[in-house]
Amino acid sequence: MHGKMILYLEKFRLPSREAEYSFFAGQPLTCYNTYYPFEVFTEREVPELIFEPITFFYGGNGSGKTTMLNVIAEKIGAVRDTPFNHSTFFGDYVDSCKETWAYGYSHQDSMVITSDDVFDYIFNIRAMNEGIDVKRVRMLDEYSKLRYSNFKMRSLADYEELKRVNSARFNTKSEFVRKEAGGNIRELSNGESALMYFSEKIQNNRIYLLDEPENSLSAEYQKELLKFITDSARFFNCQFIIATHSPFLLSAEGALIYDLDSDPVEAKKWTELGNVRSYYNFFKEHENEFH
Repeated sequence: MHGKMILYLEKFRLPSREAEYSFFAGQPLTCYNTYYPFEVFTEREVPELIFEPITFFYGGNGSGKTTMLNVIAEKIGAVRDTPFNHSTFFGDYVDSCKETWAYGYSHQDSMVITSDDVFDYIFNIRAMNEGIDVKRVRMLDEYSKLRYSNFKMRSLADYEELKRVNSARFNTKSEFVRKEAGGNIRELSNGESALMYFSEKIQNNRIYLLDEPENSLSAEYQKELLKFITDSARFFNCQFIIATHSPFLLSAEGALIYDLDSDPVEAKKWTELGNVRSYYNFFKEHENEFH
């Protein structure tokens, strides 16, 4: 990536195997079947994580990329709109982690954005539009009643109703309904709504932890989201930590990618990742069909 970009969170270290074993040794016997998030990464060697302005956690289902994101988010005090399920031992695990801040920053403003947040936003827009549509139907019924009513104003309390009667008498049906019910919030596709959500949420000089932001986005919209993320890092001093397996996002120039499917966990080029190679091999097998 070109140009100077700001780095806030510099390093992060999970508890060592020894630290986890020490924690278990100090615990009385319990009825819990899991010590999550303890033991998620114990069997893999996870190095001290070093961050760039854009850092990815890549991996398949069960790789722990969302867990990693949530642990970092809790450690740095990131705010979130959608709560997640804390396990009994989540706080103990987070306390065992260590973070290092660059340039003297500490607990920079940060936020978690999950795919659930985006879906909720899309559904809220739909619900609001549906409410407006119901109101339109009601306004159509009222239009004729108001237009041809024998309404007479008897006091100042009738003034608002007088305005509605006059609106019906001096406007066409469509004009009346549009003024009374209002237009739909925006007639956008899911992808357009998702991009609008990110553009509204992401502000200058902050850390954003994104959990699979590609959900609900087509290939073209994923490319647009990638440009928005890279521009936000380059020009607006944002740092991004992203859990994803989207080849489009992972192709971000200069980004650091941790492959959580590997043991030990290590940084890789996006073209070396298993999911990306599967796409590549698939299209290579069918390349004669593209003319």
